[in-house]
Amino acid sequence: MHPNLRIRVAQPGDRDLLAQWAIAMAWETEHKRLDPATIGAGIAAGIADPNKARYFIAMSELGVAGRETIASAAGTLMLTREWSDWRCGEWWWIQSVYVPEAHRRQGVFAALYRHVKQLARATTGVVGLRLYVERDNAAAQRSYEALGMRDAGYRIFESEFAPRE
Repeated sequence: MHPNLRIRVAQPGDRDLLAQWAIAMAWETEHKRLDPATIGAGIAAGIADPNKARYFIAMSELGVAGRETIASAAGTLMLTREWSDWRCGEWWWIQSVYVPEAHRRQGVFAALYRHVKQLARATTGVVGLRLYVERDNAAAQRSYEALGMRDAGYRIFESEFAPRE
């Protein structure tokens, strides 16, 4: 477990790091190459407008140099919202999860998850947390199950549109 983690809201200056991590995550999980300009613009738009997305970053507090605590980014996730008429409330979707290899299996995602779960439970109208995971990503699935999440039994279908010129 990571002994000294602090969760903070992403700021505009985090855009490049979050874009780098998104590119790495897309390659590691789906062997997809993301366009750096597009992902950078998308993250910037999400950081600027919490109605689009909310990004959280886990900071590893490394110790004290003089009187300043040295911290490094250890992982991230993004939240989006989905209205549920069935429940008359919002599902919060956990997306864009990434923990760099040096910080994996140390409780970084668990800390991020606990943080957003606490926020969700404190927010009126939130009915739960959801995420989607690649079918073959067994390690991630074990992590989610260990935190009490369960397979909801859905498959995701999509119809992606080509970018407009």
